[in-house]
Amino acid sequence: MLERLFHLSERRTNVRTEIVAGLTTFMTMAYILAVNPSILSQTGMDPNAVFFATAVAAGLVTMAMGLFVNFPIALAPGMGLNAYFAVVASAHGGQFSWQVALAAVFISGIIFVILTVTKIRQILVTAVPAGIKSGITVGIGLFITIIGLKLSHILVAEVHTSSDVIKTMTAQNGFVNSLHFWDWDLKFGNILAPDTLTALIGLAIIAFLMAKRVKGALLFGIIITTLIGIPLKATNIADFHWALPNFSNLAVGALDLKGAFTTGIGTLILTFTFVELFDTFGTLVGTGKKAGLIDEEGNSPAIGKAMLVDALGVSFGALMGTSTVTSFVESAAGIGEGGRTGLTSVTTGALFLLSLILAPIFIIVPDAATAPALITVGLLMMSGIKDINFDDFTEAIPAFLTIIMMPFTYSIANGVSAGIVFYTFLKLTTGKVKEIHWMMWILTILVIYRYVALAG
Repeated sequence: MLERLFHLSERRTNVRTEIVAGLTTFMTMAYILAVNPSILSQTGMDPNAVFFATAVAAGLVTMAMGLFVNFPIALAPGMGLNAYFAVVASAHGGQFSWQVALAAVFISGIIFVILTVTKIRQILVTAVPAGIKSGITVGIGLFITIIGLKLSHILVAEVHTSSDVIKTMTAQNGFVNSLHFWDWDLKFGNILAPDTLTALIGLAIIAFLMAKRVKGALLFGIIITTLIGIPLKATNIADFHWALPNFSNLAVGALDLKGAFTTGIGTLILTFTFVELFDTFGTLVGTGKKAGLIDEEGNSPAIGKAMLVDALGVSFGALMGTSTVTSFVESAAGIGEGGRTGLTSVTTGALFLLSLILAPIFIIVPDAATAPALITVGLLMMSGIKDINFDDFTEAIPAFLTIIMMPFTYSIANGVSAGIVFYTFLKLTTGKVKEIHWMMWILTILVIYRYVALAG
């Protein structure tokens, strides 16, 4: 039955490999179960309600991606967009109530469904040139590596700033964009700190297992590192207790559509739509290419279905009571373990649903244990750099900007946007206008408009 459903032999994989891949993907993104409630609770939402929405939305939408698309991609409420949601709907001076913000997310999902059904989103896959697509794969790899380095505190930021900036940060609930370049430095962390030391040991373990070509190296590395973290005090088992969360105050169906149409949330909807559009495109293309599911021209018979599931997932997540559900770059961890079919996603989705009752077990896995896996995945994604034509600067520069803007600005959307604008600009100014797909003109205008409006 599994063979007929997921075409395991055709994609040169097996049940064991897919289940291990699904477990690995889940372990690397399970942090969202703890982080999302913490972030969205700043809006006044009940943390347990957000936990429920996160687990159910991630579980069901990820399983849908596996069953209906046969892609090894996992989805959950996205980092970045949940922070933006928390700011605009903050209980301490936000522009909107969290119910109205959920309505904005729901509407953005409907927009995605329309864009997908009309095949506009699918045109993106063929419109964006091969060099940028390869850059997306590499950029996502570096982005994931940065996430791993930050989670493990191997990479830390040293801030030395003025009292005025500190006052601004305090007034803006910790958010500030006024730091000058010389106000901060990226540093190597303290290797004797429990989490950093544990992560470095975990990185060595995973590196050894991969060098020996052990199947399941990433998953085994996470488990072993979690155990090592107990005596090193990076794995906190002191607060472990078996108890079901209180789900008596759920936010299912709590979105305020009427309020959304009377409050003027156009900018909010456009922001959710724009970021999700480029984030999902980048993640699907980058991870899909690495899994061998998208060819060099960016074609895949299932890409339309994948985008439709993603679009429906956005609105479904809002109905459950969480911010934008999106494809997770951590899916690359499962792909790195050999995940090639939807069975990987079904496994990951099932674990998210199980987390409703097994959360205490999953949450004790520390960041220091999953970070080494994310760092290593960066290596697996780097191979795409060989497909970039570095002899043609009209191809190389956009690809390079796509790569570096993702990790350094902490956004897939920023990387894709930079690549699109500079590709169009360079092809136009060097007399190669015929190489520009018509959709690229529209995307360039939209990107420039969005960032100018954002700056304003």
